[in-house]
Amino acid sequence: MEIGIVGLPNVGKSTIFNALTSGHAAASNYPFTTIEPNVGVVAVPDPRLDRLSALFKPKKTTPALVRFVDIAGLVKGAAAGEGLGNKFLSHIREVDAVAMMVRLFRDADVVHTLGAVDPKRDIEIIETELALADLASLEKQHEKVFGKAKSGDKAAKESLALIEKLKAALSEGKPARSLGLDPKSIRDFALLTAKPVLFIGNTDESPDQALVAAFLAAAKERGAQGVVLCGKIEAEIAQLAPEDRKVFMAEMGLEVPGLERVIVAAYQVLGLQSFFTAGEDEVRAWTVAAGAKAPQAAGVIHTDFEKGFIKADVYSFADIDAHQKESALREKGLIRSEGKDYAMKDGDVCFFKFSAPAAAK
Repeated sequence: MEIGIVGLPNVGKSTIFNALTSGHAAASNYPFTTIEPNVGVVAVPDPRLDRLSALFKPKKTTPALVRFVDIAGLVKGAAAGEGLGNKFLSHIREVDAVAMMVRLFRDADVVHTLGAVDPKRDIEIIETELALADLASLEKQHEKVFGKAKSGDKAAKESLALIEKLKAALSEGKPARSLGLDPKSIRDFALLTAKPVLFIGNTDESPDQALVAAFLAAAKERGAQGVVLCGKIEAEIAQLAPEDRKVFMAEMGLEVPGLERVIVAAYQVLGLQSFFTAGEDEVRAWTVAAGAKAPQAAGVIHTDFEKGFIKADVYSFADIDAHQKESALREKGLIRSEGKDYAMKDGDVCFFKFSAPAAAK
């Protein structure tokens, strides 16, 4: 999955991105990789993976991964070509979800491009630019299908009705995602406001509680999660060795780094969950959509596993955590044999059985 970090200039996007990728890269099996200058691959923190690794003592442990993209700062008028304009917007179209960074700190040395710090205003500006870009895109698509719809083409009629519904909502300031439409029905429109959104508030070391409250209220109004953190502190945490990190966090009164909360929240925003495979060679976390069936989960590992799926031996993380050995789970009947209709649960530990595809003639 890929999360795009967006926001107005000087909100701390690059600080958060750099801390995220240096502090949470999977250093052993998946070292931090810069795919492009502004893209980083980050491990999804999961204490269950650490516990499984301690129990199975595998040759390697592999976390689930997420890609974060540091997208250049948006400016007012982006939809009309201001700043990086279309280039900025095209980068957002390519990601699966948007992490909207909002400034909650005051700093005379870091000028806010719009003057005073105002999280509600900043969120409205970003959303307005994305909505204007979507409206412009829908106008073009409207022109393409209008003639066909008038001539009686059924598919064109359905598309036109959908376009008009979306345009009406966007004109009223409602993002496409707020309409509750089937994502598949609007996928071809490639709408920016249809993407899931996570709001990240960047404070200073002594947060202004009024700004934090305004930010969280604005996120709640939009039915979205809001995560508050301090970019400067997160950058310091990311540079520390693991043992020093724990001491520093305890001094700061932090249970987990704010960046971990961002990663976990992003996972939730996308409707994802983790399952595991475990053995002496490797313990690994895999990502699957919530509600996915067992064959789909097997396909995440390898397409042949899905095509030739027979069954899956499944047990819960909670059970292996409690009983520590698979042999104990078998004795207690806690390992289940599940078929094609089994809906995966977060934390399942699986062993998939499949038939190998016949050799091509």
